[in-house]
Amino acid sequence: MATKLSQPIKWVVLAAITGVSVFGILTVGPTHEVVAQDRSPIVDVRTSDPEMNAAIVRARATLPTFWASYESPKPSEAGHSLKVRFSTRKGGEHIWIGEVKKQPDGTLTGLFANEPRDMPGKRAGDKVAFGEADISDWMFMRNGKIVGGETIKPTLKFLPKADADALRARLETP
Repeated sequence: MATKLSQPIKWVVLAAITGVSVFGILTVGPTHEVVAQDRSPIVDVRTSDPEMNAAIVRARATLPTFWASYESPKPSEAGHSLKVRFSTRKGGEHIWIGEVKKQPDGTLTGLFANEPRDMPGKRAGDKVAFGEADISDWMFMRNGKIVGGETIKPTLKFLPKADADALRARLETP
């Protein structure tokens, strides 16, 4: 049974961008864009895409920025989310995870922030466990701006110009 996302996650989904959900699913595949049932954009990117792979490397290199804010958020910081790669029968699917929690055994848990596309039986709001090695991106909101979100940047070229411009205006460099 799906769990409802908390208010901070709803706030991130609603406030992060006008008209485009930050929590669009990044999947591996041959096409550029399809629309998910939850109306979030899904951008398919090949695993060999150099721009996306560079974005994942940048995101992973700056993960300490995420953890520092996660552990001691400033009053202006909220909505800490991770993008996580899950193995699927088609290769892999990168999905934003909200309500992130560190577990005593070193694993991480959270809730799917959007509808998984290639994971039968999984729904937005379902709880999931994962390891830090599976993280492909991170983000949180600071003063209404998106901090992190490196994998969002290479997908902007696939969005309608107005949506891409609105999202670009919401990005902040940590």
